[in-house]
Amino acid sequence: MLKLDHFLPYRLSVASNAVSKRISQSYRKRFGLKIPEWRLIAILAERDSMTPAEIGQAGELDKITVSRAAAALIERGLVMQRRNPGDGRSHFLSLTSDGRALYSEIAPAALAMEAELLAGFSAEERVALETLLRRIEAVAQE
Repeated sequence: MLKLDHFLPYRLSVASNAVSKRISQSYRKRFGLKIPEWRLIAILAERDSMTPAEIGQAGELDKITVSRAAAALIERGLVMQRRNPGDGRSHFLSLTSDGRALYSEIAPAALAMEAELLAGFSAEERVALETLLRRIEAVAQE
């Protein structure tokens, strides 16, 4: 018999929602960002300039979510867009200097929140957790 409390997809969803809620409250309050906006900033900080399709793929975000997040960040002057000279239908997004400055402020806060979440785990447990999550992701994507 299925018991939600012991059903892995349910447990993963509950854990993910709890972490997302905590992050969302913090980032919205401190930085005025929604989770997709923060994710877009983090992706661009790691990879510099990307198309919205590449961002969606890198961040597991759908096209509409990327579009809305990008529009909000462009309006705030945190992201800029330029035409893709190789493809007139698409464009590249990149962080502005203000976007990079905000990322420099948010990244330590993100790492501190991760440290709080994992404070009760040993180093071995952290490695095991990451390994197991990557294995689950790989199997789910097959």
